[in-house]
Amino acid sequence: MKTIYWLLIAAVVWTGGFMLGYSISAKTGTEPGYFEAVEAAGYGGGSELKIEGLSEEMQKYYQELSESEE
Repeated sequence: MKTIYWLLIAAVVWTGGFMLGYSISAKTGTEPGYFEAVEAAGYGGGSELKIEGLSEEMQKYYQELSESEE
């Protein structure tokens, strides 16, 4: 009989922890696909890729920086 109570307590704690973690992660502001985005050519992204979230002026600035190093 005591084993059933421990299993019930464990299930309630696990479910509560899962729901709390899920609700917190939903409010972090990280958009889906954020970690899959290529942000640097050093990780195989290539220099011709466009980085999302940067203005054209900043894109051109970073492109000029990478060209001056070569």
